[in-house]
Amino acid sequence: MASRTSSKQFYSQGHEVIVGQGRCIIVHPIVACDTHRRSVEEQCDEIAGLALAIHLDVVDLQALKVSHIHAGHFLGKGQRERVKALVEDLEPDVLIFNHALSPVQQRNLERVWDVKVIDRTGLILEIFGERAQTREGRLQVELAALEYQRSRLVRSWTHLERQRGGAGFMGGPGETQIEIDRRLISDRIVKLKKELEDVKRTRELGRHARERVPFPVVALVGYTNAGKSTLFNTLTGADIFAKDLLFATLDPTLRKVELPNGQTVILSDTVGFIADLPTHLIAAFRATLEQTLHADVILHVIDAARQDYQAQRMDVIEILGDLGIEYETDSRIVEVYNKVDLLSDEDREDFERDAPFELRRVLISAVSGQGIDNLLNKVAEVTARQHIEVSYDIPHADGKALSWLYEHAEMLSRDDGAEAARCQVCICAADYKKFKIRFGYEAVEGSFEDQI
Repeated sequence: MASRTSSKQFYSQGHEVIVGQGRCIIVHPIVACDTHRRSVEEQCDEIAGLALAIHLDVVDLQALKVSHIHAGHFLGKGQRERVKALVEDLEPDVLIFNHALSPVQQRNLERVWDVKVIDRTGLILEIFGERAQTREGRLQVELAALEYQRSRLVRSWTHLERQRGGAGFMGGPGETQIEIDRRLISDRIVKLKKELEDVKRTRELGRHARERVPFPVVALVGYTNAGKSTLFNTLTGADIFAKDLLFATLDPTLRKVELPNGQTVILSDTVGFIADLPTHLIAAFRATLEQTLHADVILHVIDAARQDYQAQRMDVIEILGDLGIEYETDSRIVEVYNKVDLLSDEDREDFERDAPFELRRVLISAVSGQGIDNLLNKVAEVTARQHIEVSYDIPHADGKALSWLYEHAEMLSRDDGAEAARCQVCICAADYKKFKIRFGYEAVEGSFEDQI
């Protein structure tokens, strides 16, 4: 088959990314044993959006019912022949298979169809590879890609061999090319993990430094393309990449925002979540997800205009649960239903009546600005709710700790003893945590842990 040529780029150490104006066919298997919260149409819309995210032109999309998964090819012979005819007729640059494929299945389908095949995980990796901007983001993408490819070895890894000693580098006696490639990939993975450990230590130092800054952190989370980056720009006046594309944001972004009550908070934008995202891909972006774990307020942005908004909501809840966040009981969480300007009056009334989390819900439009004031007031309300009364015994000699309390907390009473001052203060959760980290003092009366 005479294949069309698509533009390509290589990120980091050579994982191939197809970007540009390439053509693709999408095969969406409807597997009888799979359970999904979304309709077939919604799943197809999403995978088409993922293809668009790396600028692929979807020339055909086939939804095929699969009653039994074929061990070698996933699809049965008749369906394989049907797709083969499409490939020969449309000559795509790549075929996207909207399901996880085993290495054997991927290789066999490429042989049958004579076209490059990538599964759902591979496609998301392609997007991540194009979008990651920070050094850690690029390293994490490469690590995830190598771990994904290690058992597959469907591409040439000779560029890694050249790095290890030029074109003349050879493996040990009796090694096959696949064994050499697998060892080269494994060596690279070890090196990447060491580099990432260094980056992680630097990030931890940076996080501890930020915790000394007296501002609560507000994290934006949500399904990809829910409008987090647009909301971030609206709240901060920033201009980060916020096009209508899946995974528009991969690296963490931080900005200051002033609330109506005059309080300053740090707003953090994070990577969008998606259904069926493999665990190692979640781990690959721990930097941005850790902003959520340590946040004082979590704004869960939901696309209210989508028919499947409840399914997307539950996907995010499950991933947050995997990160250790108890969604139903975590008082930091506010549900932000975005894009309400796209709803009809009737739909909006139904939505307001049926939407869950009524007391922790705000309806907004990040584009028109509708509801933004209500959202900021809700953030101020959540941060205010986290204030508690505690008492500390602070030695008179520790003037810095005393000054810090006067600056960041409300001093309710002070009883000066011979060696220390008993200070009763009203303090927010963020400052309670920061005071403990910075000065090491435990409360002698009251504890924020008792309130959560």
